[in-house]
Amino acid sequence: MKERLKQIRLLLLDVDGVLTDGRVIYDDEGLETKFFNVKDGLGIRLLIECGLEVGIITGRASRVVEHRCADLGIRKIYQGEQDKVAAFRKIIEECGFSEKEVAYVGDDLPDLPLMELVGLPIAVADAHRLVRERAFIVTRTEGGRGAVREVCEMLLEAQGFWDKIVTPFLSDVVEL
Repeated sequence: MKERLKQIRLLLLDVDGVLTDGRVIYDDEGLETKFFNVKDGLGIRLLIECGLEVGIITGRASRVVEHRCADLGIRKIYQGEQDKVAAFRKIIEECGFSEKEVAYVGDDLPDLPLMELVGLPIAVADAHRLVRERAFIVTRTEGGRGAVREVCEMLLEAQGFWDKIVTPFLSDVVEL
C-alpha cells in the first residue's frame, strides 16, 4: 500500500458522501447548505502545501462547493459532471499525470467507473458495498466525518512529509 501511496500526485474527491456526510439541506429560499469537516480541510491544505494537487469531481453543482474549494485552495473543480471519467481525462491531460498517479475517493455507484481507472481507488467507511469491494483502501472514518483527513495523512506519511508538518506544532508544546 505504501508504494501506491508514494506514487500519488493528484487526489481527486467526490463531494456528497465524501467531503460531506451526504445530507443536502435547503432553506425556504431554496439555498443549499452542506456540512464540511474542518479536519478534512486542514488535511487538504497540508497536501497542497506539500505540492500535491487536489481536485473535485462531483455529479451535483453547488455554489457552496465553490466557496469551500476557494477556502481550501482547490483549483481543479468539476461540478455537475454526469460523466466523471470524461472530467478525469480532462484533469490528467491538463496536469500531465498518468492514471496510476491519481487517487480518487468515492462513496456511491456513480464513482465506480472512475475508481476502475485510477491508480489508487479509495472508499469511505460508509460507502456503498460495491464501492468498498472495489476500493484498494477503505477508510475507517465515514464520509464528511474526517475520512478525507485520514487519506491525506496516509499520503503525507507515505511521501515523507508528515514529520516536517508535525514538528512545528510539537516544538511549541510546553510540558508541565
